[in-house]
Amino acid sequence: MEKRFMIFVIDDLSGSGTPEEMNAINAFNDELRANGQWLFAGGLSSPENGNVIDNRDDAHIATGKPLFEAQENYSGFWLIESADLETAQRLAFEGSKACNRKVELRPLL
Repeated sequence: MEKRFMIFVIDDLSGSGTPEEMNAINAFNDELRANGQWLFAGGLSSPENGNVIDNRDDAHIATGKPLFEAQENYSGFWLIESADLETAQRLAFEGSKACNRKVELRPLL
């Protein structure tokens, strides 16, 4: 049975990406699709656009700020399917190389 994983791209606040990195990311995406491991991927706007929403007990609170303010943040992600954690980790290494960034791998529950 296939398992699902998130690969989060970790970046600094520069938001920069070179044409070479974009080409490598596109090639990695194509590889994921060809192998049936692609589910979805996308980039995220900078943390300054974050807004923590809390409506527990009808509080209707919107902070207008991200949950965490840090130099590093999630700038994108891949949602993949993989037979096992070992394969997902291999794909995370490939994704890290493609985007030239650190990544964080997490299994979905």
